[in-house]
Amino acid sequence: MGKGKTATYSPLSQGADGAKGKSFIMTHIDDVLEGTTPLLHPFRVCMYTVRKASSDVRAMRSASALVTAGLAVSIIDIESKRFIQAKKDICGICVHHIILPGWYTSRSFEPYFFVKAVWLLIVSILWLIRARADIYHAGDLTALPACYIAAKLRRKPVILDFYECPIPAPETDIVFWRWLGWLMVISLGAVLPHCEGVIAVSPLIAREFQQRYHLSEVLVLRNILEYCTVAKSDLLRQSLGLSSETRIALYQGGIFANRRLDLLVQAAAFLERDNIIVMMGPSDQKTLVHLQRLISRKGVADRVKIIPPVPYDELLDWTASADIGLIVLDPDYSLSIRLSLPNKLFEYLMAGLPVLSSQLDGVVDILTAYETGRVVTSLTPTNISTAINRMLRDRDELDRMHKNAHNAAKELCWEKEKQQLIHLYQRILGIQET
Repeated sequence: MGKGKTATYSPLSQGADGAKGKSFIMTHIDDVLEGTTPLLHPFRVCMYTVRKASSDVRAMRSASALVTAGLAVSIIDIESKRFIQAKKDICGICVHHIILPGWYTSRSFEPYFFVKAVWLLIVSILWLIRARADIYHAGDLTALPACYIAAKLRRKPVILDFYECPIPAPETDIVFWRWLGWLMVISLGAVLPHCEGVIAVSPLIAREFQQRYHLSEVLVLRNILEYCTVAKSDLLRQSLGLSSETRIALYQGGIFANRRLDLLVQAAAFLERDNIIVMMGPSDQKTLVHLQRLISRKGVADRVKIIPPVPYDELLDWTASADIGLIVLDPDYSLSIRLSLPNKLFEYLMAGLPVLSSQLDGVVDILTAYETGRVVTSLTPTNISTAINRMLRDRDELDRMHKNAHNAAKELCWEKEKQQLIHLYQRILGIQET
């Protein structure tokens, strides 16, 4: 259907191609992709993510928005478990798993990982082609090669959704993945002008892409949550056996080397009585061991607690049991971090937490506009601890910022943000708004 035509909402039946003469792979793909729920809309969207869809919150959130807009959406993801259902329906989204045992654990031996990565690229292209989508959506840079090739072979539009800024190259310890990242970044100048849509997670990243690659438009789609009311709780204090007088400064998110969490451990030595820091999230073993040794060496085990992540649907309840939220990313660490707008910012605000942040321009703009936090001008342990102590000491100011955070969450919600994504799809597919 060309642009400018009004889409009609009528059920479509899906034909079944015969398997005779097809390879095992193609036959298996057809078996999985056929038999989905009858479509309520003539346009099919196929999203692809090189990770588990269940853990890709951004992909699932975007897919749900498109489903509610009347589009038929499927997601192709990667699953490493051998014995798992190859297809399942999640709230109207048909998720198809490419089963690749060892994908998430094979990276320690790079020749083996290289073979798996090449195999995955070939299989992914076949799956994407057989999805017979009207538009393809690549979830981050790693999904672009397969999505772009499949879309161009089928002469269909493709959208690239950047989860972060990959310039100068994605950060990774895997040599093959690093070289592939460099190659993809270099090729962006040739590829991006041929993508019908480019999406970024922050205004600063969008501006960087527009200037660097001379793009007329980059859609800003922030990682904002659906609005909900979150009651104050004591989950963290109960879980850690803390008294009701304890004040908690919470860092939630990935516990990785580039997050500069060592600064929080060092800052803990200068915290006032009954003030503690809690770090909650997934971690790599190397970083976790380093932080635990640093905690022991600094003698701050009573002031720094590291706990594993909680299920995402429970996250806000745990977040709301803290007193302030922490963002201590170093803006000088990389361009990606300097331009970032972390998910945790919106999670803190939805849970009503005042935020203490480093000088990340995108974060500072929101904290200033809504008066929901404070900024550390210099990332030193003493500056961080002083700022934490000052915020936790002023109860009246905390209450004011707590109310402002709840008010900000009503404005910064997915119900409003998703409309930009829907409008992008309507424009590309030529759907007239009703």
